[in-house]
Parts: sequence; structure tokens; C-alpha cells
Amino acid sequence: MMPKQSEIEIPLLEVVASLQGGQARPRDIYPLLEKKFPDLTTENLEERLESGTPKWTNRVQWVRQALVAKGEMSSPQRGFWAITEKGRARLSAAGRKGPEDLHVPVSLFALHEEYVLQFKANLLEKLIELTPGQFEHFAKKLMTAYGFVGMTVTNISRDGGIDGDGLLKVGLAHMRVAFQCKRWRQNTVQRPEIDKFRGAIQGRFEQGIFFTTSEFTDGAKAASLQKGAVPIVLLDGESIMDLMIEKQFGVQRQPLELYLDEIDRLFAERE
Repeated sequence: MMPKQSEIEIPLLEVVASLQGGQARPRDIYPLLEKKFPDLTTENLEERLESGTPKWTNRVQWVRQALVAKGEMSSPQRGFWAITEKGRARLSAAGRKGPEDLHVPVSLFALHEEYVLQFKANLLEKLIELTPGQFEHFAKKLMTAYGFVGMTVTNISRDGGIDGDGLLKVGLAHMRVAFQCKRWRQNTVQRPEIDKFRGAIQGRFEQGIFFTTSEFTDGAKAASLQKGAVPIVLLDGESIMDLMIEKQFGVQRQPLELYLDEIDRLFAERE
């Protein structure tokens, strides 16, 4: 039986902490992590998502991303996973508390934070599972929800990587905007992709928007805004999730009331 993401966090931290320097490449981590789960079968390891990615590998990657968000793991250099001091502190605390207490949040606020991280991870996974065409139409609808008008998907491969375009009202005028989509899981978007997209829209559009389900390298980020060149807005997986939640696009928000005990204040204040 494949373990849940929450059940993988501590074992993953333990494996990384046990390696030299507290860091290693994923290919060296996976075999050691698998040994932490004796019930993990060959069928589990060979099971694949519709995209063709092994389900086990995908699950571990999401666990690692959640730990990075918590500050318990990091990427000291490209292609390496590392444990942080916060991660080591969690392992130390886990050793005192025992396995039954590893995933109990200290408060409802902590529970909510974990929930949001997991919700975003699940939401992003659904986007990654879309076909390239579906992801382009998703981007079109998201931009429309944000306020763009006349959005269309080009469906023209020879158009220099332009997947769609439309207009954004700025004052009394409309700014012509083009967008490109990269539905990637692991590959990061690098500077050449940004330069290529800008070359396709230069002189035709006033702004470009680059969507990706993965991340942008520092070089890509630096190239997004260049003096005298068309600005390129970068939206990575995390930014897309935040935008969806902000606009409640494909997301339904449910109010949840929390109550805080303030009885002590009644006696701390003077009558």
C-alpha cells in the first residue's frame, strides 16, 4: 500500500539527514526512502499517472515541496535536496514525542496552514494532468477571470510559441497581451524560453504572460523585465494557485469560524 504524503515527511527527512552533508540528489534518496516502507510493493512503484510519471516519484516530490514550504528542506544547488536546521529540529522533536504525535498540529492555525499547502499541491497536480490544449484554455479562462477581454487561444504552432492573446483595459485604452503556456512537472523554465517568447511578441504586443506549472530560474526572472523590451509577467505553479484562490477561479471558498479563549482577559482588566 502506498503511504500517504503526511506519512512520508519524517522518513524523507531522516534519509536526507543520514546522507553526507545532509544533502543528495533525488536518485540517491529514492532507494533509501523506499526501504523505509516495507509494505511498498513493486506494483506501487510501477504505478503511473496519466502523464506517465511514476505515482510514487510524484508523491515524494510533492512531499519534498511541502517540506520546502515549511522551511524543513531546501535546494542548496540545482538537482540537490537538503535538510535544513528546522528540519533537523523537527526530527529531534519527533524523537521525543513518538510516532503517534508526529503529525498533530499545535493549533488550528497550524492545521489550516498544512491544509492550504496540501490543497495547493493537489490543485496544481490537476493542472499538470491537463493536456497541453486544456492548459492553454485554462490560462485563457483564468486571464478572463482576472479582467482580460477578447481572449483567444491561437492553436497555431508556427506563431513563435504564442498560445493565446487578448486585451487588458488600462485607463481609456486597451493593452495587447499575448501568453504562452508550459505544462511542465520538473523542468524549470530558463532564460532562453523567455527570450524566445519576447522575440515572438516584440512589436506586436505590449505585454507577455508566461504560464508554467513548474518554476522559473533566476536567469528567467532577470530576463522578464528588460529596459526597452516588452515586459513578461511570470506565473509559476505557486503564483497560479494563489491567483486561483484570490479570484475563486475553480476554487470555492467556505467560511470557517474559529473561537479563541479570552476568559483570562476578563480578570486581567480592571473593573
